[in-house]
Order: sequence, then structure tokens, then C-alpha cells
Amino acid sequence: MNTRSLLFVVAAALATVLLCGCVERKLTINTEPQGALVTLNDEQIGVSPVTVSFNWYGDYWVRASKEGFETLDTHRELKAPLHDRFPFDFFAGVLYPGQITDDYEWTFELAPRQDLTREQLLEQADALRTEID
Repeated sequence: MNTRSLLFVVAAALATVLLCGCVERKLTINTEPQGALVTLNDEQIGVSPVTVSFNWYGDYWVRASKEGFETLDTHRELKAPLHDRFPFDFFAGVLYPGQITDDYEWTFELAPRQDLTREQLLEQADALRTEID
């Protein structure tokens, strides 16, 4: 193989690697009502509706808070699609010539905060005291 042929093969291999497909992953978090501050895995990501990119699938801790509403603390699992599981992930991320976009959307409903009166708090305290005794 001469130098010119070798250079062509190396250039073609490099172009193939650089022009290969990739997987773009996005998660949108909505709340009802909108405008809640959203924290995803201990990182504030913005005010709902908010969209973030992510790299891995699995269990996510979600916290949403808004004035006048109860703070929501929950976990939600994000399951990987078939093209993002072994051994298909290699073909989707490296060999597939196009781009794959995975869009996910979660919606959480926030409950209105119910402020208790002094009397209601005292009643709850008495009930707890009775349970303990």
C-alpha cells in the first residue's frame, strides 16, 4: 500500500468516526401550577417548565417548590430505551450515521399549602401526646 492510499484510508476512518451518530437526551419537567423551582439530584435546574440534558438513565430525585404550595419530594425512574442498552448502545452512539434524540417529559402536581390554625396545631400535638403515652 503506498503512502497516498494509506493517507486516504486513515482520513476515511477518521471521517467515519467524527461523522458518526450520537444520542441526545433531554428531560422536561413540568409542574401544575407552573413556576415552581425544580431541583434534580441536588442541583437546581430552573423554574418549571424546565428542560435539561442528561447522560444516564436510572433513579432521579425530584424536588419542586413554590410559594403557597406544599414542597414535592419524590423519586422517578428514567428507563433506558432499547437503543441505549448493551450491545445496541454501541451501534446507536458510534456506528449509526444520524442523530437520535430521546425526549422525556415528567409532570408533577403541587398541592396547595394548608396553613393550620393555632387550635389545629394544639389538637395535633395532643393527639401525638396521646399516641406516645
